[in-house]
Amino acid sequence: MTLSLPLRYGLIAFGLLVTGPVWAQANRSVETTVTQFLATLNADELKKTNYPFEDTLRKKWTNLPVGMVPRAGIQYGALSDQSRLAFHRVLTALLSSQGYLKTTSIMALDDILNTLYQQAFDAGKTDQKTLTMTQNLKWAHGNFYISVWGKPQGKEPWGLGFGGHHLALNITVTGQALVVSPFFYGTDPSEVKSSKYAGLRILSKEEDYGFLLINALSERQREKAVLKQDVPKDIITNPNSSQRITSYYGISAGDFDETQKGILTILIQEYTHNFEHQKAHQLFDKIRKSGLDKVYFAWVGSLDNNKPHYYIINAPDFLIEYDNVGFQNDGNHIHAILREKGNDFGDDLLKRHYLEAKH
Repeated sequence: MTLSLPLRYGLIAFGLLVTGPVWAQANRSVETTVTQFLATLNADELKKTNYPFEDTLRKKWTNLPVGMVPRAGIQYGALSDQSRLAFHRVLTALLSSQGYLKTTSIMALDDILNTLYQQAFDAGKTDQKTLTMTQNLKWAHGNFYISVWGKPQGKEPWGLGFGGHHLALNITVTGQALVVSPFFYGTDPSEVKSSKYAGLRILSKEEDYGFLLINALSERQREKAVLKQDVPKDIITNPNSSQRITSYYGISAGDFDETQKGILTILIQEYTHNFEHQKAHQLFDKIRKSGLDKVYFAWVGSLDNNKPHYYIINAPDFLIEYDNVGFQNDGNHIHAILREKGNDFGDDLLKRHYLEAKH
């Protein structure tokens, strides 16, 4: 492997700074598209979609199937074509091309999952009880929910939620600032093993770059990075857990050579670059200012794919968790999350807003 690609990629990201007017323009695009989406809804649909910003439901997110945990908001599958067109404009204003394709592919994967279970039943590989259980989870491309909290384009904060099985996209906006934490996404299966979709890997780079980094470490470095414990059954900071990661584990990027830092950079950017260009670089610039040497990387589990494994990237300002276990312990079911520390649902942003604004 040569140095040029990861290092050049990392240096480009380090060199791009976000200017206020440029980011404000990108932020207005999100506000405008959300407003245009709301304008396509009738009165009954608006009632299902738009909530007061202060509603406590705004922070009650989950990644579980809708059949287990109902969602606030309007069902994507119930929208008119006009509203769907408008909502995709929201997604493309907020997300990069890779983030948009991951999001829409995660939605489509639910239909594929239903197909795989039906095919397994038809082939006699699973029983009626299992098929009925999976059907009751209500996996479906259309079973994702959109919620708008407050009113876009006003002076007061507002937010947007979009979620369902393996997806929880939460944004909070006030003025020219936009927060995208927490952002959860996942895939089951992480690699489709059969049917015409065999080989499909929606979150391939979150997995591949993780393996690239752990296998690029020397034996001495791996002794620090690899934690001797069982692979967690889920990300530790999952929405059903009160546990938070307050300590640093593994190896500091200060112990990495330039090639290893380059790989760590593209791994981090695989998460931050799911968002629109300016927001992605705003996130990464925050990391750059804190210092890459303050980032810690830890690994648990197998150094080969298709076996359970987990990694965490922990820094002063952000946290990335990735877990690939699966209910059959086959390393084929990904959960991943990106969080801005202290700023979930814009908590830090809102503190500053309420201190500075007159109410």
